[in-house]
Amino acid sequence: MSGSDYLTNQPEVTAGSLLIASTGLTGPTFARTVIYVIEHDAQGTLGVVLNRMSDAAVFNVLPAWAELAARPRAVFVGGPVGTSSALCLGVAKTGVDVGAQPKLHQVLGPVAMVDLDADPEDLAQILTGVRIFAGYAGWDAGQLEEEISEGSWIVTQSLPTDLLSEPSVDIWQHVLRRQPWPLPLLSTFPLRPEEN
Repeated sequence: MSGSDYLTNQPEVTAGSLLIASTGLTGPTFARTVIYVIEHDAQGTLGVVLNRMSDAAVFNVLPAWAELAARPRAVFVGGPVGTSSALCLGVAKTGVDVGAQPKLHQVLGPVAMVDLDADPEDLAQILTGVRIFAGYAGWDAGQLEEEISEGSWIVTQSLPTDLLSEPSVDIWQHVLRRQPWPLPLLSTFPLRPEEN
């Protein structure tokens, strides 16, 4: 399958999908972002941007969660909507039945929404780490599908490791490199092509 075929025949968006910003999406809100989809149904879509770290340390915002937060222990900007509220996603340890945990809401596999009213010390026994997001990205019914058909987003499946990526990893490039050929070529696209 060629890259252009992939863009016109993309997988369906589901909970746990990744949305990779295309090189044509250049606005400051979503340029070079990777969005983890938390919910997708007939009413719309909700997700969080995985690669927009804020200057706020988790310790300063939600100190009880600082130890369980994956490095870098910063709050991430989940998107432009509801930035005064926090969302938390976590990755369960191997063998944990996520569906049986009352303070977790399973998204896909070991990835779950975490109830921030829970005791982080209790969850430390079952989670490898969490990421806390200020705000989220949201689309009304049909809006995301329209943006995908316009070529703004590349849809792919996530890996649990995407959620808690090390700070040294450029997740936009990393996720693009594992897509069908020739999409990995997009990972080399310059941030400001006019300067090349």
